Amino acid sequence: MEAHQHSPDSSSEECTVLEAPPGKNTCPQHAGKVADLYCLACELALCEDCLSDHGEHPKVPLSQALEQNRSSLQERLGIVQNRLPQLSDALSFVKEILQQLTNQRTSIEEDIQSSFEDLHKQLDVRKSVLLMELEVTYGLKQKVLQAQVDSLVRGEGDINATCTQTEEALAGEACVASLQVERELGERLAELASLGLPCQPEENDQLDLVMETDGLRKSIHNLGTIVTTSAVASQSEAMGIGLEQCIVGHPASVTIVTRDKSGGACKSGNAILSAEVFTPDGSIVDGEIVDHKNGTYEFVYTVPKEGNFSLALRLYDQHIKGSPFKLTVTRAYETEVESLSLQVSPSTTTATNSAANATPSTGSSEGAKRRGKSPGQKKKGSKRASSALGTPRRKTQNPIEDDLIFRIGTKGRNKGEFTNLQGVAASSTGRILIADSNNQCVQIFSNEGEFKSRFGVRGRSPGQLQRPTGVAVHPSGDIIIADYDNKWVSIFSSDGKYKAKLGSGRLMGPKGVSVDQNGHVIVVDNKACTVFIFQLTGKLITKFGSRGNGDKQFAGPHFAAVNNNNEIIVTDFHNHSVKVFTPEGELVLKFGSNGEGNGQFNAPTGVAVDVNGNIIVADWGNSRIQVFDGSGSFLSYINTSADPLYGPQGLALTSDGHVVVADSGNHCFKVYRYLQ
Repeated sequence: MEAHQHSPDSSSEECTVLEAPPGKNTCPQHAGKVADLYCLACELALCEDCLSDHGEHPKVPLSQALEQNRSSLQERLGIVQNRLPQLSDALSFVKEILQQLTNQRTSIEEDIQSSFEDLHKQLDVRKSVLLMELEVTYGLKQKVLQAQVDSLVRGEGDINATCTQTEEALAGEACVASLQVERELGERLAELASLGLPCQPEENDQLDLVMETDGLRKSIHNLGTIVTTSAVASQSEAMGIGLEQCIVGHPASVTIVTRDKSGGACKSGNAILSAEVFTPDGSIVDGEIVDHKNGTYEFVYTVPKEGNFSLALRLYDQHIKGSPFKLTVTRAYETEVESLSLQVSPSTTTATNSAANATPSTGSSEGAKRRGKSPGQKKKGSKRASSALGTPRRKTQNPIEDDLIFRIGTKGRNKGEFTNLQGVAASSTGRILIADSNNQCVQIFSNEGEFKSRFGVRGRSPGQLQRPTGVAVHPSGDIIIADYDNKWVSIFSSDGKYKAKLGSGRLMGPKGVSVDQNGHVIVVDNKACTVFIFQLTGKLITKFGSRGNGDKQFAGPHFAAVNNNNEIIVTDFHNHSVKVFTPEGELVLKFGSNGEGNGQFNAPTGVAVDVNGNIIVADWGNSRIQVFDGSGSFLSYINTSADPLYGPQGLALTSDGHVVVADSGNHCFKVYRYLQ
């Protein structure tokens, strides 16, 4: 019974080149006899002389057995071949992360070199330590990713080789001599079909450098830190009641726990996390992510209306476990709401209000606590985005009779479509520039709303955009873009060609940008609560501000503008005010308070100055635009009743004297007549 078996050392290649027997269906046990049956129990081809030894065994015609064997083999081949696209995608994805990691290393190495150029010789030791730490950190992460790449390459090679051998076997004519070969190939394909391969990234490409130069000579021993985590999206998870349901107008909370490739909890913060709540009509309600610096994060958001929503939580641009989540937002009974409001302590009220006024623009981890006094309880039936707030009553507001000229945009990713548009700029050459944040690009239009061009490639390397939130035009024609997630400001030519970046290693979350009368670049750092002033070459001139509610402090500042005196006007989001500073950072003026009345704000965002020095402010939480004189006295508002705003962001004055505003919640920008 052993005559039909091949040697276990014989290779598949050797088997395929053996000479065919005289008869293709010759019985393997009785020479010259034709096999026309197949024993299912013994898995042998049988001739008439074999029947006595297999009397009770189930048998089928040999042709049927051969056909069934081929069919089974073909099915297994298809299953394994179907894995190839997945492996190819995984391999490309991991290679991309590895390349981005390498690019980050190169970029940070350049930053380290440039940061040390102006320092004295005693910094050389620390410089070497930092470069060594960078190489060690890079080496550890590179080793993991390279090992994963090697494993995927080997798996891909094994599958391709086996599939090729199987296809060659299938190309030949089915016969008894090929049964053993095909059986071995089938077993190999079965092994490959269940082979565990690391298709999910086992590392990330984050390599960041935190470089602070204040008090450098006193703290030189500890200067610089290579920042990274081992967190991966496929293992990280979220928890909390805010994953499933929340009450209209009430803040909901979700806790995110980051984990490494093995499922172990990460113990440090600084992971690049983003969160978005998608409303039924496609608009986005962003909240605030607080980094607890221990590997856990809290996302607090408030939804303005009831319905079914989706919550997307991403780590390094990849969905974490279970994301996107389905949310159900309901409206509580009035008595329950009143009961809850009576039980809220003053400190809780402050946190609740701050969460409700969360900026819709950042949506990335900040580690900053929310600030701002709780406004008086709104009247029954009022909502943040209602037209009553966008267009207050004439009896009490004395509105200017300005009309909507046009609106451009819908939700989408094509030309003239936007996803969470943020900053706005207007050039002297009759162009309107829009920072299309979640589409990672800048779109350019004429003053009449005609689409002209767009540029931007998503990524974390110099010249790429990850989350553009602010845009400005330099007198030279260069386009300046604040990239919130890349933590730097990019400079492009007027036709969208990348030229340089500034602020890398200094900025934590740049939101708005502007240009003063000297051509200096003003950057509003939302995370650091600081205003930076750079030369176009990247040299830091000065900076001012810190986190807090004092006169020279900010709580989530958003945008800036410059008046005719070269003074810097900054919107202080969570402090519900507008502040004016000298170029040296001395406070000149502060106006605004939390509320819905004339001159009050519910989280101001965009700001611009007209030729008469009047200050125009986008009031995000009240969904309106207010106008003040140069001393901060309320003048009027822009009438938006024709098409109410929903969470306005950036704002600018066009070269022909109109107001253009990013209506973020409605995924469009609008141009209004403005009477100066």
